[in-house]
Amino acid sequence: MKQATLSAQKRDKVGKESSKKLRKQGKIPAIIYGPGIEPVPIALNLNDFEKIYNRYKGETVLYILEVANGDTQRHQCILKDFQRDPVTDKFIHLDFYAVSAESVLEIEVPIEFVGRPVGLTKGGILEVFLHELTVECLPTAIPDKIIVDISHLDLGESLHVGDIKVPEGVRIKDRPDETVCTVVAEEEKPEGAEGT
Repeated sequence: MKQATLSAQKRDKVGKESSKKLRKQGKIPAIIYGPGIEPVPIALNLNDFEKIYNRYKGETVLYILEVANGDTQRHQCILKDFQRDPVTDKFIHLDFYAVSAESVLEIEVPIEFVGRPVGLTKGGILEVFLHELTVECLPTAIPDKIIVDISHLDLGESLHVGDIKVPEGVRIKDRPDETVCTVVAEEEKPEGAEGT
């Protein structure tokens, strides 16, 4: 999986006023939390974070956060949640979930579809129901994305979770019978539909 290192500072003050000041300085307030650790309020450089986020958009990233607080502490984290400004769309807060290299975790990984289904050449339409899969694995085994070849799908055929192969050490948690995508015939308009 992709890894990215970011420098951060521990925040002594939390709250709206303190967060506003940070944002004016080009920083973004964040928190690190997880099993076995006290939540750590931190601040990151917004530009540094955005560069990494945009470079690996749509992929799973393991963030190595180096938190300066007298001495430097390193935390392996995944980005669990974020908030954006509704007007500017800029990140205004990040939630990082600290993971242990030895602990299995559950995480959502994006699906990347490759190939053009044969059913599309016969006038079919691809309907996608799942854009990501929930998997269970060690942090070091998290796939960036799960690549699924759908070129064999014909009209009326579907791909289910159980059809997807994942790397060794990764287990899919979604139901095997759940439909990921299907190729359906383009619906014809019923007679007399117009003008009613």
